[in-house]
Amino acid sequence: MSVPPLTVGGVVEHRVEVRRSKRRTRTVTAYREGDTVIVLIPARLSKKEEAHWVQEMQRRLLRNETRRRSPARTSDTALLARCGELSQRYFEGRCDPEAVRWVPPMRTRWASCTPADRTIRVSERLREVPAWVLDYVLVHELAHLLVPGHGEDFWALVHAYPKTDRAVGYLEGLSAAAGWGISTED
Repeated sequence: MSVPPLTVGGVVEHRVEVRRSKRRTRTVTAYREGDTVIVLIPARLSKKEEAHWVQEMQRRLLRNETRRRSPARTSDTALLARCGELSQRYFEGRCDPEAVRWVPPMRTRWASCTPADRTIRVSERLREVPAWVLDYVLVHELAHLLVPGHGEDFWALVHAYPKTDRAVGYLEGLSAAAGWGISTED
């Protein structure tokens, strides 16, 4: 069933399709499929409850998408500042990059670090990942400022970040699903 789209500041944001399911008993979920928002709801909900949840899920999607496009996702300066925060938290401030910048998508890597000039480059493919995944990539590259290779001492530093294994799994899945062949080892 199609529902009128959410209007924000007089501008129509997107089409909405509601899918009712008899198997779905309590949860409501929403996601984008192209330019359409798909809202999955239990079949037993009334029309009034449906309207409430459609509006609520549109708001949540918009909020999450806005958060993902925050200045931290678009600015090299914000990336550098985030590296400073992560360096303080996980490396006692010992990792101080000279520059951190977004770069066009890399063919085989998520990011790279040149310890000689203390620069970090982050693939634009990471602009849309959750913040904890981007933080892992930044921690990984910051660790290269202390240890250039990928030996045990390097991984001991990286594993100070508590979501390392989870983020590696996320990135491996993302790369596999998109067919990019990007390794998390580099």
